[in-house]
Amino acid sequence: MAGHDHSHSHGGHHHHDHAPKLDHLNTAFIIGIILNSAFVVVEAITGFTTHSLSLLTDAGHNLSDVAALALALLAFKLTKVSANSKYTYGYKRSTIIVSFFNAMILFVAVGFIVYEAIMRFMHPETVSGGTMAWVAFIGIGINAFTAWLFVKDKDTDLNVKGAYLHMAVDAIVSLGVVISGIIIYFTNLYWIDSVVSIIIAIVILRGTWSLLKDSLRLEMDGVPAEMDLEKIKAELMKGKGVVDVHHMHVWALSTTENALTAHLVIKPEAIADFDSIKHDLRHRLEHLDISHSTFEPEFADEKCGQPECL
Repeated sequence: MAGHDHSHSHGGHHHHDHAPKLDHLNTAFIIGIILNSAFVVVEAITGFTTHSLSLLTDAGHNLSDVAALALALLAFKLTKVSANSKYTYGYKRSTIIVSFFNAMILFVAVGFIVYEAIMRFMHPETVSGGTMAWVAFIGIGINAFTAWLFVKDKDTDLNVKGAYLHMAVDAIVSLGVVISGIIIYFTNLYWIDSVVSIIIAIVILRGTWSLLKDSLRLEMDGVPAEMDLEKIKAELMKGKGVVDVHHMHVWALSTTENALTAHLVIKPEAIADFDSIKHDLRHRLEHLDISHSTFEPEFADEKCGQPECL
């Protein structure tokens, strides 16, 4: 005797918010991909001609950003694909896979940066500081503008947060390259190029760690970071006739949607009202950002018989 409720939006008022937001994000991702792709080409060519490791590593990092933005855009498109008999939740989970993959891309990029910087320490190369500074200065503008496109939505979705982090970090990285270019131009201290590359790597690691941790947690069906189980249980206990809640599981269906299953121990006299109890509880959970909920009712005097309940 199970009550199964799937609410595919966050209630009426939320549903109307989501459609334009997705269109807005779709445009933001496309603009970000075009701008950063063009800049990668310019930065890579300049990096090769001026022998600047900072520019080349920044170009590599920007290329990983383009890949990250493209993957995030693909994931958003996949969330709109309808569920079918093989994928009963549709392809929502692709957003979690992509956020994890994006974090891994950044870690690989850091490895290459550090390796190249150490090689350059041992074999320093002449670098054109002025050109390096000018190109990186353009990079600050492009990265800061792209980050701004995602700033208002960054706390609503892990992939948007990832895109924002990629771009914000890149703006800081470009600033570092500008500073090192100016120092090299006036002092000819070419080893500064390698030092800045290592600083870039540390900045990237700091920005990526939380993204990796959060996406790995969701991959493992862990409770999303913003969810408070005690608060959720307290809300469920407010249901009419509910005397206890157990066997409760909360996990992410995607980077924007969460699901819950729970056994509700209810008073025998309240069982006739179970439909209205479900409706009330589902509405309460939507305000806690849980859009899919499944409830199994039990009488106060029966055992649920599952190991988690004993």
